[in-house]
Amino acid sequence: MAWVHIALLTLLPTVVILTVLSEVESAAVKDGKVSQPEHTRHKASPPKVFLPESDASNFFKRRARRSPKSPEEYSAEQRVQSAASERRREYYEEQSNEYENHREEERDEQYERTREKMEQWRQYHYDGYYPRYPHHRAYA
Repeated sequence: MAWVHIALLTLLPTVVILTVLSEVESAAVKDGKVSQPEHTRHKASPPKVFLPESDASNFFKRRARRSPKSPEEYSAEQRVQSAASERRREYYEEQSNEYENHREEERDEQYERTREKMEQWRQYHYDGYYPRYPHHRAYA
């Protein structure tokens, strides 16, 4: 029964909003009234998208497909490549350092766990009468 109340409470505002909005005219729809006369309203020209033909042909003639690069282009390209390789080198160096630190921490933890286990084993098996390590006894 509660779900019926919830459904009605959610549908009621929706119906009210739709009925109110159907009576209101949209702001995007023109009502036929012209606020300014046509001759006083100036129309903005659209932005230029295309170049004149002479400029376009000069653009493509400036550097053909197989023409050599200018020294500026060559140096700019070299700078971009060297910056990219430097970033790549730094990234891989950082990743390598992080991996090495992780491996070192793992080794230290493993060593500590092994040492603790061996110490517990020695304490458990040591009866107090004999030295812990028989191979450390002096020869008689």
